Amino acid sequence: MKQEVSTDDSPKPIGPYSQAVRSGNLVFLSGIIPVDPATGEIIRGDVKKATEQVFKNASSILKAAGASLDDVVKVTVFMKDLAFFNEMNEVYSKWFKKPYPARTTVQVAALPRGADLEMDFIAETR
Repeated sequence: MKQEVSTDDSPKPIGPYSQAVRSGNLVFLSGIIPVDPATGEIIRGDVKKATEQVFKNASSILKAAGASLDDVVKVTVFMKDLAFFNEMNEVYSKWFKKPYPARTTVQVAALPRGADLEMDFIAETR
């Protein structure tokens, strides 16, 4: 049985989807772009700041699901320009500890609201 997970501490969906869905012990977070939930503004032009905001938003959603970044088993990173991979990876590495989640990173032509990056997460709760 699936259950919606949501929090006011992360931006609301801009379409017909949930911030996250729990199914059994798994929590699936929808793609998260770097939107400041307090202002609704998207962070553009600074991949490090954008990555930080994505992780803050993901942490809030995971908390609402009774989980944390320590429970993340898989991350998918979508970037408009892989030339900024090292900047993203530098920030990314500060949010996780070993064993690191599995990860896929791909370059895409465009992302919602003109974002520079988007990430989705899968976590396993206890």
